[in-house]
Amino acid sequence: MQTLEINGRSYRVPDQPTVVVCVDGVDPRYVTDGLARGLLPRIAAMIAGGGEFARATSQMPSFTNPNNLCIVTGVAAAAHGLSGNHALTDDGREVQLDDPAFLRAGTIHAAMHAACVPVLVVTTKAKLRRLLSVGDVPCVSVEGAATQTLGEITDLEQLVGRPAPGIYDWDASHFALELGFALAAVRAPLLMYVSLTDAVQHANAPGEPLSDRYLARLDALIGEYLDAGWRIALVADHGMNDKPEIRYLADALETAGIGGTRVLLPITDPYVAHHAALGSAAWVYAPADQRVRAAAVLAQLPGIEAVLERTRAATELELPADRIGDLVVLADARTALGGRAGDHDLSRLHGPLRSHGGFHEASVPLLLSHAPGALGRRIIDTGARTRDVHAIVLEPA
Repeated sequence: MQTLEINGRSYRVPDQPTVVVCVDGVDPRYVTDGLARGLLPRIAAMIAGGGEFARATSQMPSFTNPNNLCIVTGVAAAAHGLSGNHALTDDGREVQLDDPAFLRAGTIHAAMHAACVPVLVVTTKAKLRRLLSVGDVPCVSVEGAATQTLGEITDLEQLVGRPAPGIYDWDASHFALELGFALAAVRAPLLMYVSLTDAVQHANAPGEPLSDRYLARLDALIGEYLDAGWRIALVADHGMNDKPEIRYLADALETAGIGGTRVLLPITDPYVAHHAALGSAAWVYAPADQRVRAAAVLAQLPGIEAVLERTRAATELELPADRIGDLVVLADARTALGGRAGDHDLSRLHGPLRSHGGFHEASVPLLLSHAPGALGRRIIDTGARTRDVHAIVLEPA
């Protein structure tokens, strides 16, 4: 059985169609609640029939880009280079971490593709497409479905049988799964990755009507993959919590008379109606002679759980030291972090603020259609991380 060495790990080339699905923002509570109330019959049967439902831990901060890249590279952010969705360059510019030039590790799918293994990637969010397609991996997005092509396939919407929904529509994630399924019938990949979006979870807690509708359709689509003989793993990139409290760090530092600081919010991405750039992690840049005082001021704010200096944060959280702040600030389950109050437009949110980024959104569900082998069992039992998912699914024979 062929194995490939990728970023220091061995991965078995799959001998049956295998799909890893990143169920963006699906906190474990959505799954436990859905199973308890019978909303997920196909997933329940999958688990009962020899599958697995476990908990894993996301990369910190618990944001989309770092964890999607953990899943597809099999390494921590310190190795793949993406500390968040957003970062500060050496020359002081704020940039989106969506350019392959920021990547410091190759992806599992690129290595498989180079070894002539048929692979395919579908992402709901267009911001991930450039990163996930590195190494010439065939990759399409729901946001671009109306205009993108893939080889001989020139009309993705026609292939699915309906127009692509908008990125904030409740069924955008379902379209990604539908598109992956339709493309697979034509291109026959052995390894596929489908990354969903968390618009529903940002606006709806477990048990709310739209959340139930989302989960029921997700379950039905997973059933279609199972019926077609797919081996499936589902994992979230992060959880989700209500954030009724907001602490504006730049305002707090200015009030304390600490000058020369800069607050960067690594959750920042194009989807402001999801979270208004408010998450539970922040980078703070401060002059060397102000850092101790700045850290003390921030640590005293209600809802602040940790203020870590750069070296400690890079070591303990496995982050690239050059892409985080002098201080890394983490908030509790009820608190989001912003810069200045005037810079955040909460009127564009699709409901009460629900967000992620801290330790309290780092617990994620891991669902397998099959019992893990000995290696996968050890990984799960010792505390699986998002970066372990492909190692569990594609473990060497």
